Amino acid sequence: MPRVKAMTTGSIPSFLDVILNFAESDTTSTLANQDTWLAQLRAKPQGNIVMYGDDTWLKLFPDTFLRADGTSSFFVSVSDTTIQNRLENTMITEVCVQDFTEVDNNVTRHVPRELHESDWNAMIMHYLGLDHIGHKSGPRSPHMIPKQKEMDTIVKQIYEAMESESHLLSSVLVLCGDHGMNDAGNHGGSAPGETSPALVFISPKFKDVYPGLESPSPPPSDDFQYYKTVEQSDIVPTLAGLLGFPVPLNNLGVAIDEVLEYWYDDSSVIQLMEENSQQIMNIVRRTMTDIQFEEPPNPKTCLDPASDGEALHCAWEEVRVVLNRSSGPKEDKMAPLAKFMQIAQQRMSSAASNYNILKLKAGISMAAISVVLALVSVTILVKCTAATAMWSIAILFAYGGIMFASSFVEEEQNFWYWMASGWLAWICMKLGNGNSTQTASVAALLFVFRLLRRWNQTGQKHTGEPDIAKSFLTTHPYVLWALVFASYADIGLRISRECLPKAPRAMSTLFAIAITSAAFSFKVSFTNADAPELLKGVQALLITPLKGLSLIDQATVVQVGIIFAVLYTMFRPVFPGYGIIKNRQVSATALRDLLSLFLMTQTRVTNIPMFLLFQCSISALQKMDLSGMEVTVTVVLMQFSTFFAFGGSNAISSIDLSSAYNGVRGYNIMAVGILTFLSNWAGPVWWASAATSLLVRSRSAKEQSVLRGHLALLSALTSGSILFVMLACTVLRTHLFVWTVFSPKYLYCMAWSIGQHLAINVVFGSLLYHLESPA
Repeated sequence: MPRVKAMTTGSIPSFLDVILNFAESDTTSTLANQDTWLAQLRAKPQGNIVMYGDDTWLKLFPDTFLRADGTSSFFVSVSDTTIQNRLENTMITEVCVQDFTEVDNNVTRHVPRELHESDWNAMIMHYLGLDHIGHKSGPRSPHMIPKQKEMDTIVKQIYEAMESESHLLSSVLVLCGDHGMNDAGNHGGSAPGETSPALVFISPKFKDVYPGLESPSPPPSDDFQYYKTVEQSDIVPTLAGLLGFPVPLNNLGVAIDEVLEYWYDDSSVIQLMEENSQQIMNIVRRTMTDIQFEEPPNPKTCLDPASDGEALHCAWEEVRVVLNRSSGPKEDKMAPLAKFMQIAQQRMSSAASNYNILKLKAGISMAAISVVLALVSVTILVKCTAATAMWSIAILFAYGGIMFASSFVEEEQNFWYWMASGWLAWICMKLGNGNSTQTASVAALLFVFRLLRRWNQTGQKHTGEPDIAKSFLTTHPYVLWALVFASYADIGLRISRECLPKAPRAMSTLFAIAITSAAFSFKVSFTNADAPELLKGVQALLITPLKGLSLIDQATVVQVGIIFAVLYTMFRPVFPGYGIIKNRQVSATALRDLLSLFLMTQTRVTNIPMFLLFQCSISALQKMDLSGMEVTVTVVLMQFSTFFAFGGSNAISSIDLSSAYNGVRGYNIMAVGILTFLSNWAGPVWWASAATSLLVRSRSAKEQSVLRGHLALLSALTSGSILFVMLACTVLRTHLFVWTVFSPKYLYCMAWSIGQHLAINVVFGSLLYHLESPA
């Protein structure tokens, strides 16, 4: 949606547009009342527009199109029949799921008819298949080349119609991408592959006035630069010149030079450039009200402008001088116009947001106060060794330091991996004189953590490199599903022991088998619809008792079963025959196991085996003689490390929406938001629940303030991280990557603080602790 806004208004989208892009039903960001090239075109006689493809256009421009057929860009349902047929087929060789084909077929089927129609002035076709393939398996997916060839066929079909159909002889085809993708197939960051989409203007009329360029072009460098680089907003004034309508009011784009060659006389070119520069100058005047652009600037100031305003003032004066001349070569007039617009575009784009410095300082002050209060509570409630205190301080200030470097923010996972490895190594040395059991536990924990680090490559630089999930498990489905089955079997055994202890053994076992089988069946069906290549050769061996139900119904069965078990676990102490202490301890363990099952349901299938590694890790930690604060530091490091181990990062593009609609029949922002959070924070949520088990078994468990000390230290680290992130965003608010690196980091910081810390660590963690600790 933000890129569509840039290509229709010519303006710079705000970070709020990026956030609202995830709200599929959001209508607050509509462009219906803004000046766009669509509005300008509709204002012309018979200015009809047709649209096919991504339904974002229908939400941004309601009641705009003469004919339209939209397709959801977030969720493509798969029919029950399709799922059943795939499950029964023992040889899955076709993995072009509906997500790759039907979203594009729904566009292509309208093309032949519309090319023969003459009642429209513009046709928008927004294909989604390439984007979905990229998100699914990256730019090197085996589906990518066939899809690109399919798009070539569509372009050829349209171009041939432009040559043969009389009503299309004066038309132009704009072929472009709204974004690129990185090596993992995601977008939203600052990597060259994400910010370098292609743009081509195609028309038979260009043959007479433009010699063309060498094709195929020489292989590009890593920055994806082929012929020339322009801004996406430049499309807007270029279309305005080609199609003969005024440039939209808020446009910051500059008409593309090569396309201007379409005009045969110099006066038309100069007139278009002058209108473009006057329109941009209007925006500059509204923004920089303290500068008198009608008056000549000080010549000395123009030698070395000290501000953006002075630079624009001097550039505009050159334009005024040239335009006041009645005659002169075309180049003499074009050069100052182009110079001014390029400077204005660069300076105004970087200053697209008006920062309220007073409010920024107020927010930083409030964050600083919260840090002081948290540290005071830590000094009162926390009893820890000097070494643990030093580790906590080092983590906080080292983390704060890296927030001021964009590369470290993009690769934050390395910080937590290094810190966690160092902490575990220190624990190993600390317990060096302990018994052999503790030493073996530390060694096992270090080995498990090494596996977790290699499970998913994330960040920006190494996101496409080999890892366990994408490079090994996806190519060895037998190993993958053996590990997945072991994960569900392990959690099933735990549920059978903890959830229904008062019931007959056969009944508790039957319940555990039923709920874990339903969850496993759903995961198989979901994988078959989402990534059927992971089932190649093994689907006949997998038992799926719910395969006759739709994905939504299967997810609902699992969720209802878990809710029933949670309610029984929570209210079981009211039944006679249970001791209070035993009930509370068993209830907490049962809730933790049910949470694990739910998190596995919300997790990508290649990440499910990590829950087995979590169980190994917690078993090893329980054998160590850790203090309460050592438990807190360990849990903090594991929460952040596992977030990145699951494939998370500080880029908006890494947000996983694949499980956001499990059991949701219609768009519900609350349900989808919660499911999205739990899907992406599955690792941290699990370790928050494990923290209570470690706390009640720590050598500080008998201290009444152990929970309060745990929460105090967590709050100090959280408030400190908020403070440093806010400082970084404020200090670097004019940084080149403020919107692609630092602003997403701030959004993630809020999710960590509100979702993970307050909701999970404080509320849910406290509940589990009070259930598990002795009365």
